[in-house]
Amino acid sequence: MRPIRILLADDHALFRAGVHALLEKTADFEIVAEANDGRQALRLIQDKQPDIVLMDIMMPELNGLEATARAAGKFSNARVIILSMSADEEFVVQALQAGAAGYLLKNVTPKELELAIRAAARGEIYLCSAISRHVVDGCVAWSKATASSPRQLTPRQREVLQLIAEGGTTKGIAKKLGISVKTAESYRSELMEALDIHDVAGLTRYAIRTGLITPDA
Repeated sequence: MRPIRILLADDHALFRAGVHALLEKTADFEIVAEANDGRQALRLIQDKQPDIVLMDIMMPELNGLEATARAAGKFSNARVIILSMSADEEFVVQALQAGAAGYLLKNVTPKELELAIRAAARGEIYLCSAISRHVVDGCVAWSKATASSPRQLTPRQREVLQLIAEGGTTKGIAKKLGISVKTAESYRSELMEALDIHDVAGLTRYAIRTGLITPDA
């Protein structure tokens, strides 16, 4: 029987090591790669073609939600399970909208982690037991409210927002994204116009409030 190939994406090496050690005890699980940010995760998904990706939400440069959305669009055979410290319905619904096949809190039991991986490998969607019914109901309500929001950003705008909030300069962002400085400046202006926020401090606060980065990022 072919093993379930798994990629771990988390910016905390100690956490990855713990999950790796746990999963390798299961005979039909194979850890094929580890990534410490969203960009590296996407490169490794393309190179290693895993069946399952265990993806942290909060990672530098490209967060787990954005990486999940791109993976779902480009690598449909890789099923992404989000790992998070938060049961906030905003994160849960964003993960599902991005195409995640599951959402787990990082304090789940080893047994539930195994159940989630197997469910995702079968093509199912798995929410951990701590994501209670009222949270799921809240997700539905939040999703409907968000759908009509005028502040919907494009994936590229969210990417630029995260890089700005992490302290990136226009020149640095242009280099990282492989675009011209003029194009990076254009994205920055469009972003500020879309959010009606016209300073970096305000963009950073917005990024923290919407979960793109953590306060200490």
